[in-house]
Amino acid sequence: MERLVNSPVSSPFSDRHHGRHTADDWPHWSILVVDDEEGMRNFLVKVLAPRCRFVAVAASAEEGAEWMRAQRVDLVILDISLPGKNGVAWLQELREQGYSGEVILITAFADLETAIEALRAGASDFILKPFRIPQILNAIQQCHERTRLRRENYVLRRDAQPVARQSGSPIVGRSAAMQAVREAIERAAPMPSTVLLTGESGTGKELVARELHARSSRSSGPFVPVNCASLSPEDMAIELFGHAKPGSHGSVHAKDGLFYYAQGGTLFFDEVAELPLPVQAALLRAIEDLRIRPVGSQQTLAVDVRIVAATNRDLTAEVGAGRFRSDLYYRLKVVDIHLPPLRTHHEDIPDLLDHYIHELASVLGVPAIDVAPEALQLLMQYHWPGNTRELRNLIERSLILGTLNVSALYPSMAGSPARASRGPTDLQTLEKQHILSILESVQGDKTKAAQLLGVSRRTLERRFAEWGMNPSHP
Repeated sequence: MERLVNSPVSSPFSDRHHGRHTADDWPHWSILVVDDEEGMRNFLVKVLAPRCRFVAVAASAEEGAEWMRAQRVDLVILDISLPGKNGVAWLQELREQGYSGEVILITAFADLETAIEALRAGASDFILKPFRIPQILNAIQQCHERTRLRRENYVLRRDAQPVARQSGSPIVGRSAAMQAVREAIERAAPMPSTVLLTGESGTGKELVARELHARSSRSSGPFVPVNCASLSPEDMAIELFGHAKPGSHGSVHAKDGLFYYAQGGTLFFDEVAELPLPVQAALLRAIEDLRIRPVGSQQTLAVDVRIVAATNRDLTAEVGAGRFRSDLYYRLKVVDIHLPPLRTHHEDIPDLLDHYIHELASVLGVPAIDVAPEALQLLMQYHWPGNTRELRNLIERSLILGTLNVSALYPSMAGSPARASRGPTDLQTLEKQHILSILESVQGDKTKAAQLLGVSRRTLERRFAEWGMNPSHP
Protein backbone atom coordinates (compact mmCIF):
# COMPACT_ATOMS: atom_id res chain seq x y z
CA MET A 1 0.00 0.00 0.00
CA GLU A 2 1.06 3.55 -0.64
CA ARG A 3 -0.10 6.95 0.44
CA LEU A 4 0.31 9.91 -1.88
CA VAL A 5 -0.17 13.34 -0.35
CA ASN A 6 -1.81 15.98 -2.48
CA SER A 7 0.02 19.07 -3.67
CA PRO A 8 -1.52 22.22 -5.19
CA VAL A 9 -3.07 21.48 -8.56
CA SER A 10 -0.91 22.25 -11.54
CA SER A 11 -1.15 19.20 -13.71
CA PRO A 12 -1.94 18.07 -17.24
CA PHE A 13 -5.30 16.90 -15.89
CA SER A 14 -6.57 20.42 -15.28
CA ASP A 15 -9.73 22.21 -16.34
CA ARG A 16 -8.46 23.04 -19.82
CA HIS A 17 -8.18 19.32 -20.59
CA HIS A 18 -11.54 18.11 -19.25
CA GLY A 19 -13.54 21.29 -19.58
CA ARG A 20 -15.35 20.68 -16.28
CA HIS A 21 -13.61 20.50 -12.90
CA THR A 22 -11.10 22.80 -11.28
CA ALA A 23 -9.09 22.51 -8.09
CA ASP A 24 -11.35 25.02 -6.36
CA ASP A 25 -14.56 23.02 -6.81
CA TRP A 26 -13.01 19.58 -6.39
CA PRO A 27 -13.81 17.67 -3.17
CA HIS A 28 -10.83 17.73 -0.82
CA TRP A 29 -11.23 14.00 -0.15
CA SER A 30 -9.15 11.03 0.87
CA ILE A 31 -9.49 8.15 -1.63
CA LEU A 32 -8.52 4.49 -1.53
CA VAL A 33 -8.01 2.76 -4.92
CA VAL A 34 -8.23 -1.05 -4.79
CA ASP A 35 -7.29 -2.73 -8.08
CA ASP A 36 -4.97 -5.64 -8.88
CA GLU A 37 -3.78 -3.97 -12.12
CA GLU A 38 -0.75 -1.80 -11.42
CA GLY A 39 -1.36 0.25 -14.55
CA MET A 40 -4.90 1.15 -13.42
CA ARG A 41 -3.66 2.09 -9.93
CA ASN A 42 -0.95 4.34 -11.37
CA PHE A 43 -3.41 5.92 -13.79
CA LEU A 44 -5.91 6.79 -11.05
CA VAL A 45 -3.20 8.09 -8.74
CA LYS A 46 -1.88 10.36 -11.51
CA VAL A 47 -5.38 11.73 -12.16
CA LEU A 48 -6.55 12.07 -8.56
CA ALA A 49 -3.51 12.77 -6.36
CA PRO A 50 -3.12 16.43 -7.42
CA ARG A 51 -6.79 17.00 -6.66
CA CYS A 52 -7.38 15.19 -3.37
CA ARG A 53 -6.11 15.29 0.18
CA PHE A 54 -4.41 11.96 -0.46
CA VAL A 55 -4.80 8.81 -2.57
CA ALA A 56 -3.91 5.39 -1.16
CA VAL A 57 -3.65 2.22 -3.27
CA ALA A 58 -4.05 -1.49 -2.59
CA ALA A 59 -3.82 -4.55 -4.86
CA SER A 60 -6.45 -6.68 -3.08
CA ALA A 61 -9.43 -6.49 -0.75
CA GLU A 62 -7.24 -7.84 2.05
CA GLU A 63 -4.70 -5.02 1.58
CA GLY A 64 -7.55 -2.51 1.37
CA ALA A 65 -9.02 -3.83 4.63
CA GLU A 66 -5.63 -3.45 6.31
CA TRP A 67 -5.55 0.20 5.27
CA MET A 68 -9.15 0.79 6.34
CA ARG A 69 -8.46 -0.60 9.81
CA ALA A 70 -5.99 2.23 10.40
CA GLN A 71 -7.47 5.08 8.37
CA ARG A 72 -10.95 6.04 7.28
CA VAL A 73 -11.30 7.41 3.75
CA ASP A 74 -14.08 9.39 2.10
CA LEU A 75 -14.25 7.30 -1.07
CA VAL A 76 -13.22 3.83 -2.20
CA ILE A 77 -12.71 3.09 -5.92
CA LEU A 78 -12.98 -0.69 -5.99
CA ASP A 79 -12.41 -3.22 -8.74
CA ILE A 80 -14.85 -6.13 -8.72
CA SER A 81 -12.45 -8.79 -10.05
CA LEU A 82 -9.72 -9.14 -7.43
CA PRO A 83 -7.50 -12.01 -6.34
CA GLY A 84 -8.94 -13.64 -3.23
CA LYS A 85 -12.05 -11.82 -2.03
CA ASN A 86 -13.89 -10.04 -4.85
CA GLY A 87 -14.92 -6.41 -4.69
CA VAL A 88 -18.65 -6.97 -4.15
CA ALA A 89 -18.04 -9.34 -1.23
CA TRP A 90 -15.68 -6.87 0.42
CA LEU A 91 -18.12 -4.00 -0.16
CA GLN A 92 -20.79 -5.98 1.67
CA GLU A 93 -18.38 -6.46 4.58
CA LEU A 94 -17.55 -2.74 4.64
CA ARG A 95 -21.23 -1.82 4.88
CA GLU A 96 -21.85 -4.42 7.58
CA GLN A 97 -18.92 -3.00 9.55
CA GLY A 98 -20.48 0.46 9.38
CA TYR A 99 -18.53 2.19 6.61
CA SER A 100 -20.83 4.94 5.32
CA GLY A 101 -18.52 6.54 2.75
CA GLU A 102 -18.95 6.45 -1.00
CA VAL A 103 -17.84 3.41 -3.06
CA ILE A 104 -17.45 3.38 -6.85
CA LEU A 105 -17.18 -0.12 -8.35
CA ILE A 106 -15.20 -0.56 -11.57
CA THR A 107 -14.95 -3.66 -13.74
CA ALA A 108 -14.06 -4.85 -17.23
CA PHE A 109 -16.55 -7.73 -17.08
CA ALA A 110 -20.09 -6.72 -16.28
CA ASP A 111 -23.60 -7.86 -16.90
CA LEU A 112 -26.98 -6.78 -15.54
CA GLU A 113 -26.88 -9.30 -12.72
CA THR A 114 -23.47 -8.04 -11.55
CA ALA A 115 -24.65 -4.42 -11.64
CA ILE A 116 -27.74 -5.26 -9.56
CA GLU A 117 -25.63 -7.18 -7.07
CA ALA A 118 -23.25 -4.24 -6.77
CA LEU A 119 -26.04 -1.76 -6.08
CA ARG A 120 -27.62 -4.07 -3.51
CA ALA A 121 -24.25 -4.33 -1.79
CA GLY A 122 -24.22 -0.53 -1.38
CA ALA A 123 -22.22 0.77 -4.35
CA SER A 124 -22.61 4.47 -5.07
CA ASP A 125 -21.77 4.08 -8.77
CA PHE A 126 -20.76 1.43 -11.28
CA ILE A 127 -18.28 2.16 -14.11
CA LEU A 128 -17.12 -0.10 -16.93
CA LYS A 129 -13.47 -0.32 -17.95
CA PRO A 130 -11.96 1.17 -19.95
CA PHE A 131 -13.25 4.58 -18.93
CA ARG A 132 -12.21 8.11 -19.78
CA ILE A 133 -10.91 10.66 -17.29
CA PRO A 134 -14.12 12.77 -17.31
CA GLN A 135 -16.18 9.67 -16.42
CA ILE A 136 -14.33 8.95 -13.20
CA LEU A 137 -14.11 12.64 -12.29
CA ASN A 138 -17.83 13.14 -12.83
CA ALA A 139 -18.62 10.02 -10.80
CA ILE A 140 -16.52 11.31 -7.88
CA GLN A 141 -18.11 14.73 -8.14
CA GLN A 142 -21.58 13.17 -7.99
CA CYS A 143 -20.56 11.15 -4.92
CA HIS A 144 -19.36 14.34 -3.28
CA GLU A 145 -22.62 16.10 -4.08
CA ARG A 146 -24.66 13.25 -2.56
CA THR A 147 -22.53 13.39 0.58
CA ARG A 148 -22.92 17.16 0.81
CA LEU A 149 -26.70 16.98 0.40
CA ARG A 150 -26.96 14.17 2.96
CA ARG A 151 -25.05 16.25 5.49
CA GLU A 152 -27.04 19.40 4.74
CA ASN A 153 -30.37 17.57 5.06
CA TYR A 154 -29.32 16.12 8.39
CA VAL A 155 -28.24 19.52 9.71
CA LEU A 156 -31.45 21.19 8.50
CA ARG A 157 -33.69 18.53 10.06
CA ARG A 158 -31.77 18.74 13.31
CA ASP A 159 -31.78 22.55 13.39
CA ALA A 160 -35.42 23.10 12.40
CA GLN A 161 -37.03 26.10 14.11
CA PRO A 162 -40.75 26.97 14.40
CA VAL A 163 -39.95 30.62 13.62
CA ALA A 164 -37.30 31.56 11.08
CA ARG A 165 -33.99 32.69 12.49
CA GLN A 166 -33.09 36.32 12.51
CA SER A 167 -32.03 37.49 9.09
CA GLY A 168 -29.23 39.91 8.46
CA SER A 169 -26.75 40.90 11.14
CA PRO A 170 -27.70 39.74 14.64
CA ILE A 171 -25.68 42.55 16.19
CA VAL A 172 -28.32 45.22 16.71
CA GLY A 173 -27.62 48.35 18.70
CA ARG A 174 -25.39 51.41 18.64
CA SER A 175 -24.01 51.27 22.17
CA ALA A 176 -20.28 51.12 22.79
CA ALA A 177 -20.70 47.57 24.16
CA MET A 178 -22.32 46.26 20.98
CA GLN A 179 -19.88 48.12 18.78
CA ALA A 180 -17.07 46.30 20.57
CA VAL A 181 -18.80 42.97 19.84
CA ARG A 182 -19.14 43.86 16.16
CA GLU A 183 -15.46 44.78 15.93
CA ALA A 184 -14.44 41.53 17.60
CA ILE A 185 -16.52 39.54 15.09
CA GLU A 186 -14.95 41.41 12.18
CA ARG A 187 -11.47 40.50 13.41
CA ALA A 188 -12.16 36.90 14.38
CA ALA A 189 -14.45 35.71 11.58
CA PRO A 190 -11.82 35.33 8.80
CA MET A 191 -9.42 33.47 11.09
CA PRO A 192 -9.34 29.67 11.60
CA SER A 193 -8.89 30.10 15.37
CA THR A 194 -11.29 28.69 17.95
CA VAL A 195 -13.59 31.25 19.55
CA LEU A 196 -15.11 31.26 23.03
CA LEU A 197 -18.32 33.27 23.49
CA THR A 198 -19.19 34.22 27.05
CA GLY A 199 -22.21 35.94 28.53
CA GLU A 200 -25.48 35.31 30.31
CA SER A 201 -28.19 33.10 28.84
CA GLY A 202 -30.19 34.92 26.17
CA THR A 203 -27.52 37.43 25.15
CA GLY A 204 -27.30 36.04 21.61
CA LYS A 205 -24.25 33.80 21.69
CA GLU A 206 -25.58 31.42 19.02
CA LEU A 207 -26.44 34.33 16.74
CA VAL A 208 -22.88 35.62 17.08
CA ALA A 209 -21.56 32.12 16.34
CA ARG A 210 -23.66 32.06 13.17
CA GLU A 211 -22.34 35.48 12.22
CA LEU A 212 -18.76 34.29 12.71
CA HIS A 213 -19.55 31.37 10.39
CA ALA A 214 -21.32 33.54 7.79
CA ARG A 215 -18.36 35.94 7.60
CA SER A 216 -15.73 33.20 7.37
CA SER A 217 -14.29 31.32 4.41
CA ARG A 218 -16.42 28.37 5.62
CA SER A 219 -19.71 30.13 4.99
CA SER A 220 -20.64 27.72 2.19
CA GLY A 221 -20.16 24.78 4.57
CA PRO A 222 -22.56 23.63 7.29
CA PHE A 223 -23.12 25.36 10.62
CA VAL A 224 -23.83 22.61 13.15
CA PRO A 225 -24.97 23.64 16.66
CA VAL A 226 -24.93 21.20 19.56
CA ASN A 227 -26.46 22.02 22.94
CA CYS A 228 -24.18 20.24 25.38
CA ALA A 229 -26.75 20.52 28.18
CA SER A 230 -29.42 18.65 26.21
CA LEU A 231 -27.45 15.40 25.84
CA SER A 232 -26.81 12.77 28.46
CA PRO A 233 -23.15 12.01 29.27
CA GLU A 234 -23.67 8.51 27.85
CA ASP A 235 -24.84 9.81 24.47
CA MET A 236 -22.47 12.77 24.18
CA ALA A 237 -19.46 10.97 22.69
CA ILE A 238 -21.60 9.10 20.16
CA GLU A 239 -23.43 12.28 19.15
CA LEU A 240 -20.16 14.12 18.55
CA PHE A 241 -17.87 11.41 17.17
CA GLY A 242 -20.32 8.74 15.97
CA HIS A 243 -20.00 5.01 16.51
CA ALA A 244 -18.66 2.47 14.11
CA LYS A 245 -20.13 -0.98 14.65
CA PRO A 246 -23.70 -2.05 13.95
CA GLY A 247 -25.40 -3.45 16.98
CA SER A 248 -23.33 -1.41 19.42
CA HIS A 249 -24.96 1.06 21.79
CA GLY A 250 -28.44 -0.22 21.01
CA SER A 251 -28.29 0.65 17.30
CA VAL A 252 -28.48 -1.65 14.31
CA HIS A 253 -26.62 0.85 12.13
CA ALA A 254 -23.35 2.72 12.39
CA LYS A 255 -23.80 6.40 13.16
CA ASP A 256 -21.90 9.41 11.88
CA GLY A 257 -21.28 12.08 14.51
CA LEU A 258 -21.67 15.82 14.36
CA PHE A 259 -17.99 16.29 13.51
CA TYR A 260 -18.69 14.35 10.30
CA TYR A 261 -21.71 16.49 9.43
CA ALA A 262 -19.82 19.72 10.16
CA GLN A 263 -16.96 18.88 7.75
CA GLY A 264 -15.86 22.03 5.94
CA GLY A 265 -17.94 24.21 8.24
CA THR A 266 -18.37 25.27 11.85
CA LEU A 267 -19.27 23.16 14.89
CA PHE A 268 -20.84 25.25 17.64
CA PHE A 269 -20.74 23.95 21.21
CA ASP A 270 -23.42 25.76 23.20
CA GLU A 271 -23.17 25.48 27.00
CA VAL A 272 -19.75 23.87 26.60
CA ALA A 273 -19.27 23.80 30.39
CA GLU A 274 -21.78 20.92 30.49
CA LEU A 275 -19.42 18.56 28.63
CA PRO A 276 -18.39 15.57 30.79
CA LEU A 277 -14.65 15.38 31.52
CA PRO A 278 -14.01 12.32 29.28
CA VAL A 279 -15.65 14.09 26.33
CA GLN A 280 -13.64 17.22 27.11
CA ALA A 281 -10.48 15.15 26.70
CA ALA A 282 -11.68 13.76 23.38
CA LEU A 283 -12.62 17.24 22.17
CA LEU A 284 -9.18 18.56 23.08
CA ARG A 285 -7.55 15.77 21.04
CA ALA A 286 -9.83 16.50 18.10
CA ILE A 287 -8.93 20.22 18.15
CA GLU A 288 -5.20 19.58 18.45
CA ASP A 289 -4.89 16.60 16.07
CA LEU A 290 -7.72 17.46 13.62
CA ARG A 291 -8.72 13.80 13.89
CA ILE A 292 -11.50 11.96 15.72
CA ARG A 293 -12.07 8.33 16.61
CA PRO A 294 -15.70 7.12 16.50
CA VAL A 295 -16.84 5.10 19.51
CA GLY A 296 -16.07 1.43 19.01
CA SER A 297 -13.66 2.08 16.13
CA GLN A 298 -9.94 1.62 15.73
CA GLN A 299 -9.90 4.06 12.82
CA THR A 300 -9.33 7.77 13.02
CA LEU A 301 -11.09 10.23 10.77
CA ALA A 302 -9.55 13.49 9.60
CA VAL A 303 -11.80 16.46 10.33
CA ASP A 304 -11.88 19.92 8.82
CA VAL A 305 -14.02 21.85 11.29
CA ARG A 306 -13.81 25.21 13.02
CA ILE A 307 -14.81 25.15 16.68
CA VAL A 308 -16.84 27.92 18.30
CA ALA A 309 -17.93 27.40 21.92
CA ALA A 310 -20.22 29.32 24.24
CA THR A 311 -20.92 29.33 27.95
CA ASN A 312 -22.92 31.33 30.47
CA ARG A 313 -20.72 30.07 33.30
CA ASP A 314 -17.44 31.37 34.67
CA LEU A 315 -15.07 28.80 33.14
CA THR A 316 -12.17 29.92 35.29
CA ALA A 317 -14.23 28.97 38.34
CA GLU A 318 -15.19 25.68 36.68
CA VAL A 319 -11.50 24.96 36.05
CA GLY A 320 -10.69 25.78 39.66
CA ALA A 321 -13.42 23.42 40.84
CA GLY A 322 -12.06 20.62 38.64
CA ARG A 323 -15.17 20.46 36.47
CA PHE A 324 -13.51 21.78 33.32
CA ARG A 325 -10.09 20.97 31.90
CA SER A 326 -7.70 23.89 32.00
CA ASP A 327 -5.95 22.79 28.78
CA LEU A 328 -9.27 22.69 26.89
CA TYR A 329 -10.25 26.07 28.37
CA TYR A 330 -7.11 27.75 27.04
CA ARG A 331 -7.45 25.91 23.71
CA LEU A 332 -10.97 27.24 23.28
CA LYS A 333 -10.13 30.74 24.47
CA VAL A 334 -7.85 31.66 21.59
CA VAL A 335 -10.33 34.43 20.87
CA ASP A 336 -12.74 35.48 23.63
CA ILE A 337 -15.85 37.53 22.81
CA HIS A 338 -18.04 38.64 25.73
CA LEU A 339 -21.69 39.48 25.13
CA PRO A 340 -22.99 42.01 27.67
CA PRO A 341 -26.35 41.53 29.44
CA LEU A 342 -29.15 43.73 28.12
CA ARG A 343 -29.52 45.59 31.44
CA THR A 344 -26.06 47.12 30.85
CA HIS A 345 -26.97 48.67 27.49
CA HIS A 346 -30.63 49.71 27.76
CA GLU A 347 -29.98 52.40 25.16
CA ASP A 348 -30.13 49.65 22.50
CA ILE A 349 -33.68 48.61 23.38
CA PRO A 350 -35.39 50.99 20.87
CA ASP A 351 -33.29 49.57 18.02
CA LEU A 352 -33.90 46.00 19.19
CA LEU A 353 -37.65 46.62 19.40
CA ASP A 354 -37.79 48.00 15.90
CA HIS A 355 -35.71 45.10 14.58
CA TYR A 356 -37.73 42.34 16.28
CA ILE A 357 -41.13 43.87 15.50
CA HIS A 358 -40.46 44.12 11.76
CA GLU A 359 -38.61 40.82 11.50
CA LEU A 360 -41.18 38.76 13.41
CA ALA A 361 -44.20 40.51 11.89
CA SER A 362 -42.90 39.47 8.46
CA VAL A 363 -42.25 35.90 9.58
CA LEU A 364 -45.61 35.49 11.36
CA GLY A 365 -47.58 37.30 8.65
CA VAL A 366 -49.18 39.77 11.07
CA PRO A 367 -49.25 43.58 11.23
CA ALA A 368 -46.54 45.37 13.16
CA ILE A 369 -47.49 46.88 16.52
CA ASP A 370 -46.84 50.35 17.89
CA VAL A 371 -44.84 50.99 21.05
CA ALA A 372 -46.23 53.85 23.13
CA PRO A 373 -43.70 56.17 24.86
CA GLU A 374 -44.97 54.99 28.28
CA ALA A 375 -44.43 51.34 27.31
CA LEU A 376 -40.95 52.09 25.96
CA GLN A 377 -40.05 53.77 29.26
CA LEU A 378 -41.10 50.67 31.19
CA LEU A 379 -39.11 48.43 28.83
CA MET A 380 -36.06 50.62 29.34
CA GLN A 381 -36.40 50.32 33.14
CA TYR A 382 -36.87 46.55 33.21
CA HIS A 383 -34.06 44.25 34.45
CA TRP A 384 -34.36 41.68 31.58
CA PRO A 385 -33.18 38.47 33.30
CA GLY A 386 -33.62 36.64 29.97
CA ASN A 387 -31.76 39.37 28.06
CA THR A 388 -32.45 39.88 24.34
CA ARG A 389 -34.07 36.45 24.05
CA GLU A 390 -36.71 37.48 26.58
CA LEU A 391 -37.30 40.73 24.69
CA ARG A 392 -37.66 38.83 21.43
CA ASN A 393 -40.12 36.38 23.01
CA LEU A 394 -42.15 39.28 24.41
CA ILE A 395 -42.40 40.85 20.97
CA GLU A 396 -43.38 37.54 19.37
CA ARG A 397 -46.18 37.00 21.93
CA SER A 398 -47.31 40.61 21.54
CA LEU A 399 -47.51 40.33 17.75
CA ILE A 400 -49.58 37.16 18.03
CA LEU A 401 -51.95 38.84 20.52
CA GLY A 402 -51.99 42.12 18.59
CA THR A 403 -50.88 44.31 21.48
CA LEU A 404 -47.72 44.99 23.49
CA ASN A 405 -48.49 43.83 27.03
CA VAL A 406 -45.71 45.49 29.02
CA SER A 407 -47.62 45.15 32.30
CA ALA A 408 -46.85 41.41 32.23
CA LEU A 409 -43.26 42.32 33.09
CA TYR A 410 -44.37 44.11 36.26
CA PRO A 411 -46.74 41.97 38.38
CA SER A 412 -47.17 44.82 40.90
CA MET A 413 -48.79 47.01 38.23
CA ALA A 414 -52.03 44.98 38.29
CA GLY A 415 -52.87 46.12 34.79
CA SER A 416 -52.22 49.82 35.35
CA PRO A 417 -48.97 51.32 33.99
CA ALA A 418 -49.51 54.32 36.26
CA ARG A 419 -49.07 52.09 39.31
CA ALA A 420 -45.58 51.01 38.33
CA SER A 421 -44.03 53.71 40.49
CA ARG A 422 -45.86 52.34 43.57
CA GLY A 423 -44.33 48.90 43.10
CA PRO A 424 -40.84 47.88 44.13
CA THR A 425 -38.03 49.69 42.35
CA ASP A 426 -35.17 47.32 43.23
CA LEU A 427 -34.22 45.53 39.99
CA GLN A 428 -33.57 42.16 41.65
CA THR A 429 -36.95 42.32 43.41
CA LEU A 430 -38.66 43.13 40.12
CA GLU A 431 -36.86 40.23 38.46
CA LYS A 432 -37.90 37.85 41.24
CA GLN A 433 -41.52 38.98 41.10
CA HIS A 434 -41.64 38.61 37.35
CA ILE A 435 -40.15 35.13 37.34
CA LEU A 436 -42.52 33.94 40.09
CA SER A 437 -45.45 35.46 38.23
CA ILE A 438 -44.51 33.64 35.02
CA LEU A 439 -44.05 30.42 36.99
CA GLU A 440 -47.50 30.80 38.54
CA SER A 441 -49.06 31.45 35.11
CA VAL A 442 -47.85 28.05 33.87
CA GLN A 443 -48.89 26.20 37.03
CA GLY A 444 -45.34 25.82 38.32
CA ASP A 445 -43.89 24.22 35.18
CA LYS A 446 -40.26 25.38 35.25
CA THR A 447 -39.54 24.23 31.69
CA LYS A 448 -42.41 26.31 30.27
CA ALA A 449 -41.51 29.26 32.49
CA ALA A 450 -37.91 29.17 31.25
CA GLN A 451 -39.12 29.13 27.63
CA LEU A 452 -41.35 32.17 28.23
CA LEU A 453 -38.53 34.00 29.98
CA GLY A 454 -36.07 33.16 27.21
CA VAL A 455 -33.61 31.38 29.50
CA SER A 456 -32.57 27.77 29.99
CA ARG A 457 -34.13 25.72 32.77
CA ARG A 458 -30.67 25.41 34.34
CA THR A 459 -30.43 29.21 34.56
CA LEU A 460 -33.87 29.34 36.20
CA GLU A 461 -32.86 26.66 38.69
CA ARG A 462 -29.72 28.63 39.57
CA ARG A 463 -31.84 31.76 40.20
CA PHE A 464 -34.05 29.83 42.64
CA ALA A 465 -30.96 28.42 44.36
CA GLU A 466 -29.59 31.95 44.77
CA TRP A 467 -32.87 32.98 46.41
CA GLY A 468 -32.92 29.88 48.64
CA MET A 469 -36.08 28.62 46.93
CA ASN A 470 -37.07 25.32 45.35
CA PRO A 471 -40.53 25.64 43.80
CA SER A 472 -42.11 22.27 43.13
CA HIS A 473 -42.49 20.99 39.57
CA PRO A 474 -45.74 19.22 38.65
